[in-house]
Amino acid sequence: VQLVESGGGLVQAGGSLKLSCVASGFELDGNAVGWFHQAPGKERDGVSFFSSADGSAGYAAAVKGRFTISRDPAKSTVYLEMNNLQPEDTGVYYCVADLEMLGYSFCRWGWTYWGKGTQVTVSS
Repeated sequence: VQLVESGGGLVQAGGSLKLSCVASGFELDGNAVGWFHQAPGKERDGVSFFSSADGSAGYAAAVKGRFTISRDPAKSTVYLEMNNLQPEDTGVYYCVADLEMLGYSFCRWGWTYWGKGTQVTVSS
């Protein structure tokens, strides 16, 4: 299993970015996948996920209404579209996957596979 993120960068507050995660070694459908965010000096927090059970999407309260997770199984790619970015969204965004998780989890300990991350910096 391999997860490779891209799409990070520097953006002004109120701007947008779209992150991509190319997955290999497993099928997106039927497995839990999603994104974590690690702000400077802080723990990794769950952002958004697809459930392995029914493919439904879940969002952290801080990003609901601003971020949208999507996927293209034909390209084995998961996306995170981020709108109205704020300075507190700054940090490294990690793509995650797990082949045994039921549903999804906002807790980082349950996830087996992690990408190396992509840096997002939002200036005020």
